[in-house]
Amino acid sequence: MSVAVIIVAAGRGTRAGGDEPKQWRDLLGRPVLAHTVAAFAGVGRIVVVLHPDDMARGLALLGGGVTLVAGGASRAESVRNALEALDGGGIGKVLIHDGARPLISAEVVDRVLAALDAAPAAAPALPVSDALWRGADGEVAGTQSREGLWRAQTPQGFRFDDILAAHRAHGGDAADDVEVARAAGLPVRIVAGSEDNLKITYPEDFTRAAAVLRSRKERAMDVRLGNGYDVHAFCDGDHVILCGVKVPHSKGLLGHSDADVGMHALTDAIYGALAEGDIGRHFPPSDPQWKGAASWIFLDHAVKLAASKGYRISNADVTLICERPKIGPHALAMAAELARIMGLPPERISVKATTSERLGFTGREEGIAAIATATLIGD
Repeated sequence: MSVAVIIVAAGRGTRAGGDEPKQWRDLLGRPVLAHTVAAFAGVGRIVVVLHPDDMARGLALLGGGVTLVAGGASRAESVRNALEALDGGGIGKVLIHDGARPLISAEVVDRVLAALDAAPAAAPALPVSDALWRGADGEVAGTQSREGLWRAQTPQGFRFDDILAAHRAHGGDAADDVEVARAAGLPVRIVAGSEDNLKITYPEDFTRAAAVLRSRKERAMDVRLGNGYDVHAFCDGDHVILCGVKVPHSKGLLGHSDADVGMHALTDAIYGALAEGDIGRHFPPSDPQWKGAASWIFLDHAVKLAASKGYRISNADVTLICERPKIGPHALAMAAELARIMGLPPERISVKATTSERLGFTGREEGIAAIATATLIGD
């Protein structure tokens, strides 16, 4: 389904202070609205709803990369104007987002869009964790159970035809588009939101938003490379395990675990990028529990360790060095198996082979060597 994004930015935002609406105030050198629009680049067609007085300003800021629509007297009317502008354009899914939420992440957007494959509406939210009070005259007047309560966020996603019909049938304003959808009888699926996805409402929110953006920029620049090298000698056997694939051969490979030389090199490359030593540090060969262990256990640990430290694996390259067995017929299967274990698309994994031109221990067919490189990017 084709996707459209409606960014609602027609309000005046007086609680945020300042001399102009919050969506136009500076956040690290750019208006808040510019950050919000940029966060949806590549998602789909973008429609920005502005106050009629801000249309020229919006054109100057956003140019022709988005569609500008004049807002109405209420939020619901503003959204309806945008939906009507999209009607007949072949849109299957639509995301409706607050212009004052500049910190939306691709992960949250992906979760909402994925949920729309099985539901007519979906929205991100966070469970309420704080105790809740009811107040009167500046004093606590009672408590309120937080059971089943959620903090709503945007973007709220919908099947386009469903939400357009719901808005056309809705009378008056609404707190958000989930309220409009539910009034029309549409079930709304909850997906996980993000603490960073704050809505700028008060003056202090600008400070917090700036801190999050600075942190993201620092992490985005954190690219790490790691190299791994491993060797295993041949022994008696009828197959070898290379990059998780069983390859028939006249010999086996000698090792404390299953002697998967390719997977060992790749695992060490990831540990190296993290400055976490090698396999031996995490899985000592002196420990009998790892005797004969499947090497995917080591690789899985390295991948999860990277994630726990805030890194994702961008790509990996493994080179197997041997005269025999022939690697070419199995290389794609090896790359696919590594990708499965690492949770990556196969096109981000390379497995290839070379010989040592009959030189050295690999040339004499005494064993197999492997070299691997992994790229990690801070999320």
